[in-house]
Amino acid sequence: MRREIITTDDGSKTIHIPDWNEQYHSTHGAIQEAIHVYIKHGLTFFSTSEGYKNSSEISILEIGFGTGLNAFLTAIKAKDLNLNCNYVGVEGYPIIKEELDALNYTKILKYTSIFNAIHASTWETKCAITKHFKLQKQEKQFLDITEDNQFDVVYFDAFGPRVQPELWTENVFKIIYKTMKQNGVMVTYCAQGHARRAMMSVGFVVTKLEGPPGKRHMLRAVKQ
Repeated sequence: MRREIITTDDGSKTIHIPDWNEQYHSTHGAIQEAIHVYIKHGLTFFSTSEGYKNSSEISILEIGFGTGLNAFLTAIKAKDLNLNCNYVGVEGYPIIKEELDALNYTKILKYTSIFNAIHASTWETKCAITKHFKLQKQEKQFLDITEDNQFDVVYFDAFGPRVQPELWTENVFKIIYKTMKQNGVMVTYCAQGHARRAMMSVGFVVTKLEGPPGKRHMLRAVKQ
């Protein structure tokens, strides 16, 4: 399937899939969306919650590693907040070097050595990217995730239900729920009613939050 690089409204780039009219990140601002949804309402929220009080580290699962933007921002935030993060990024179709080279995240955010280390790390191997951030990229389908009671935070960044409705079902959210620790937090940019009801049906307590620029709402789901 053909993919092309486009520039979003905040100046950061993302990958566009013309056949689906779908993007890896919001056209209203790739970096803005990632910071608002995953860093602010996911990582930072959990780091100040009851679930983190008795822990020395945060375990994070990303559903849809994609361009690595969410991992990159997490590594930067972990350094800033002195958090120890173990990060697993699941991706069925990794991007290629030409696409990676066309992205401009380091021009905007700096930290070039961190971004390069994330993408140079070996798939299926746990790698220390910084003092505070360890990464394992896994190339597999979301339905093949088997971890149990392992993750504190989940970034659910799959393609939207308009193009891949099968990823926003009870079946998938049961798998995600099982991977999470008690009081774990899952965040996603999508606030569609069907997705919200599917999350609630497997046991999540779901809150609708203000969305990033260009979107009215997003969702945060807690395993209680």
